[in-house]
Amino acid sequence: MLSQNYNDSVVNILRKISETQSENIQKAGALIANALNSGNILHLFGAGHSHMLVEEGFYRAGGLMPVNPLFDSAVMLHGGALKSSAVERVESYAEMILDNYSINPGDAIIIFSNSARNELVVGMADSARKRGMKVILVYSASYKDSKSRHSSGKRAEGFADIAIDNCCPYGDALVELPGQNMSIAPGSTVAGATILNMISVSIAEALIKMGGELEYLVSANIDNVPNRNAELLEKYKGKIKAL
Repeated sequence: MLSQNYNDSVVNILRKISETQSENIQKAGALIANALNSGNILHLFGAGHSHMLVEEGFYRAGGLMPVNPLFDSAVMLHGGALKSSAVERVESYAEMILDNYSINPGDAIIIFSNSARNELVVGMADSARKRGMKVILVYSASYKDSKSRHSSGKRAEGFADIAIDNCCPYGDALVELPGQNMSIAPGSTVAGATILNMISVSIAEALIKMGGELEYLVSANIDNVPNRNAELLEKYKGKIKAL
C-alpha cells in the first residue's frame, strides 16, 4: 500500500532528525532557556503552511507559556493562499510584522521555512537579528543550493544563530506515484512539529539545570492535576498579543 510508504518515509525522517540534529536542538533549547531565565520571551514565525507550526507552539497543552506568535493574516492561507504567496516575496514586510509586536533585545525567535529562500523569511531572520534577538531557523537543508530571493543574496540560515535541518527532501513530497512521474504527501509539517517539541523539552531540561522556572501549560480537560494556567495567563496576557 502506498500509504505505508508515507509512514515509512516519515519514520525515516524522524530517525534522521534524531541522529543528525539532536546537538543543534539541545543548543537551541539552552539558548532559549537562557533568554527566558533572563525575563525575555520566545517568538515564533512562519508563513504559508509553516504558519501551522507557529500555532503548534502557542497556547498548547504541554506547551511553553512565554511564547509570542507573530500572527499576520496576510501570510496565512485563510487570508488568501495566492495573497500569502505574494506577500512572501515582499522583503520589507518582515519589518512591518515586527513593528506590530513588542520585541526586546535578548528575546529569541524560531523561524520555520522549508526553503529558507524567500524575501519575507530571509528579511525576518535579518531584521530579528538586527533587533538583538537570538535566531533559530528550522528548514530543509535539501534547498541549500537554491538561490536566495533576498536583496542581500543570503538565505535565512545566513542570519541564524542555529539552523536545524528538518531532513525533508527537496520538494517536500515523500511518496512517488508509480508510472506518474510525480510525488505527493509532504513531510515538513510532521518534521517541524517534532523538532519544535524536541526544542520545548530541551528548554525544560536546560531550565531545570539552571534552576529556572518551568512555565508550561497543562490541559484544561484533565481533572485533579495541579493547574497553574490561570496564574501564567495573568502574568503574560500583557506581553503576548494573541492571548
